[in-house]
Amino acid sequence: MRFKQALYMLSGGLSGFFIVLIMLIILAQIIGRLLGFIVPSAEDFSGYALAASTFFGLAYTFHEGGHIRVNLAIQRLPDEWQRPLETVVLAIAFLLLCFASYYCTYMVWESYDFEEVTHGYIPIPLWIPQVPLAVGMMAFNLAVLDSLIENIRGITPHYKVLEGEEVVLDLGDDKESK
Repeated sequence: MRFKQALYMLSGGLSGFFIVLIMLIILAQIIGRLLGFIVPSAEDFSGYALAASTFFGLAYTFHEGGHIRVNLAIQRLPDEWQRPLETVVLAIAFLLLCFASYYCTYMVWESYDFEEVTHGYIPIPLWIPQVPLAVGMMAFNLAVLDSLIENIRGITPHYKVLEGEEVVLDLGDDKESK
């Protein structure tokens, strides 16, 4: 149980790290312009960090119930049909993610094997910015598999538990409104 939680937190943490990296790259670019120099390939590295942040964030966001789900059809079904349908949907999602994970990993391997490099001021091996996509997709795959197994075992998946929670924004005591 702790391994899964650590995986989700690591995935979310890496996503946040790459968002901070984008901010630092843009900040360096702004300071560079003010001081009269450019940051080479800043746009390229920001794009790679954005892709890494997006893919690393998939597993964490799924686990925390942050992905948009359309429940209109499932909610209207009788309770005894909801869990089996959820199992079918998770199984299909898992199979699709297996396919996507395989091809993301294969893309990284091909880039490494053919020694492809990026097109920009600073050419770097293309497999380096592609690795976070494959790793993030595999983590997302594991998160969906985890939810599928929970659902089959009769345990409500974590994302579904969080779905029912109401978000309350507490701004402190508002003395004027009392």
